[in-house]
Order: sequence, then C-alpha cells, then structure tokens
Amino acid sequence: MQTNRSRDRDLKQTKHLALFAAAKRPKSARRDKNMFFDNWFEIIRILTIGVSAYAALIFLLLVSGKRTLSKWNAFDFIVTIALGSTLATVIMSKDVSLVEGVFGLGLLIGLQFIVTWLAVRVKWVKNLIKAEPTMLLSQGQFLPVAMRQQRVSESEIRAAIRGTGSASIEEIEAVVLETDGSMSVIKKSPNNSRSALQDVA
Repeated sequence: MQTNRSRDRDLKQTKHLALFAAAKRPKSARRDKNMFFDNWFEIIRILTIGVSAYAALIFLLLVSGKRTLSKWNAFDFIVTIALGSTLATVIMSKDVSLVEGVFGLGLLIGLQFIVTWLAVRVKWVKNLIKAEPTMLLSQGQFLPVAMRQQRVSESEIRAAIRGTGSASIEEIEAVVLETDGSMSVIKKSPNNSRSALQDVA
C-alpha cells in the first residue's frame, strides 16, 4: 500500500514538472509553425497593423515637414533607416503593440525635428552634426589633397561633369562634394562670380 502511494506521488510530481517545463518553453518551441503558412489570424493581424502603422508614419512625416526625409547629413540618414526598421518591427513582431510602435516612430521623428530646429539656430549644434561641403575641382584643376581625403577619383568627377552635359573640364568653375554625398557641378559664370562657393571648404 505504501509502495502504491509513493508511486502515485512520484507520478504527480513528474506531471507537475512536465507542465512547468512546457510553460517555460518559448512559444516557438511549443508551437511548430508551418514555414509557408500558419493561420489566417496572423495574416489579418499583419494586414491590420501594417496598414495602421503605415498610415501613422505618413501622418507623422507630413506633420514634421520635408526635412525629415531629406538627404542632409548622416543624422538624417540614420533616422530614415531607423524609421524603416521600426515600421518593419511593428508589422512583423507580435511583441510590439501598435501604440508602442507609433510612439517609437513619433519619438524618432521628434528627435530629428528637435536636432534640425537647433541646427539652424545654434552654431555649435550645426557644426556637430553637419559636414562641410568639399571642393574637388576648382577652375578646371583637380584638387588631389581634397580628393584623397574624400576618397574620390578623377573618373568619378568626370562622370559628374558629363552628367551635366558638359564636354570640357575647362568649362567648369568647380565641382563640390556636398554633405549628402552628391556632387554639384558649377559652370563658369559670365561675370566670374563665386558667391555660391563661399561656404565650401
């Protein structure tokens, strides 16, 4: 009789341990998901959250203005990438609610707005986040030191000049590497003015 009671007690303890272990296991281990299709609920959830998060992101971008997605500096680029990553997480992850995701998108856009607002009003903030444009060619002459510093080749500068429809380097007053990585090609003006190049290093 004592042996039967001990056996029953051991069986109960074993069942309790098995239930506890199952509860502690990750969801991915407890549920064997099909790699192609799980259920319609997940599809509907992604559709609903995706459309809602996308609409919220468009609204926030419209409110914040054009500068949020402009190619202005490295900070803007990082914010743009972070926005895309956050939106993807909100759509695909069940661990992040729609409210949390929209708050995260709003936080990124808000930080970008604050930094750009300060950059046009506070000089040291502007110098901190903004790179200076660099002249790569001046009055038809390549500038080797600047080209080495910015890792730009002559062939890339010639390609930028050809892109403007110019056939001669001598026609070009300057080629400037802008803060967003693009090249501006400035043709010589009739009065030899260089006023647009005053802030170029």
